[in-house]
Amino acid sequence: MNIVVLVKQVPDSGAERRLRDADHTVDRESADNLINEMDDYAIEEALRLRESHGGEVTVLTMGPERAGESIRKALSMGPDKAVHVCDDAIAGSCALATSKILAAALGTLAPDLVLSGAESTDGRVQAMPHMLAERLGIAALTGARKLTVDGSTLTVERQTDDGYEVLTAATPAVVSVWDTINEPRYPSFKGIMAAKKKPVTVMTLAELEIDPAEVGAAGASSAVVEHQPRPARSAGQQVVDEGDGGTKLVEFLAAEKFV
Repeated sequence: MNIVVLVKQVPDSGAERRLRDADHTVDRESADNLINEMDDYAIEEALRLRESHGGEVTVLTMGPERAGESIRKALSMGPDKAVHVCDDAIAGSCALATSKILAAALGTLAPDLVLSGAESTDGRVQAMPHMLAERLGIAALTGARKLTVDGSTLTVERQTDDGYEVLTAATPAVVSVWDTINEPRYPSFKGIMAAKKKPVTVMTLAELEIDPAEVGAAGASSAVVEHQPRPARSAGQQVVDEGDGGTKLVEFLAAEKFV
């Protein structure tokens, strides 16, 4: 089975994130960048499928040169190779343009299965798997908490607020996963050393036959025109219990329409 895993380098969600004043995009230079958390689960699921059904796993990343650090981290978990779409004209691309670029790259790889995290911690739009499936003309099985493969048939349990739904589709298909699907492995020392020698193919927009004017900030379908820093957290309201604490609490909850 030819599996491609989408991996995105994002700013650390545990640290403060800022937007650049010049163009209102995420300031990635000042942040600690790492693999999007959900993508670790997609990588792990791809490796388990390879162990069960054979084939190879390719990591696909779109981003600046420094995203190569996350590619090597992903490869240290066990994938066979990687493709890095890297071009200065990509900067500032919206979700639509990103899906156009990734779909073109996927077209060169002819995967049986495309795996991704259900969302990225910087964008959180949860739309990329659907966009890619539409552009590629294949099925999208999204929000999976479980994935099984039987020949060319994929079956997923899609996580919902009330439980799960069971969906099936034939390969090729796009499957996005939540963090309930598995427990990602830690890279071993051997894996880290092996990752340094694994092949990484760098592709440009020209090689994908994409006009730079159609992507990047210039070709974006949406843009942030203004932003404000998050206001400082206030001290809150302190209530002194003088025997009527319960009454004051209920009055506060009622005023805030909690009760």
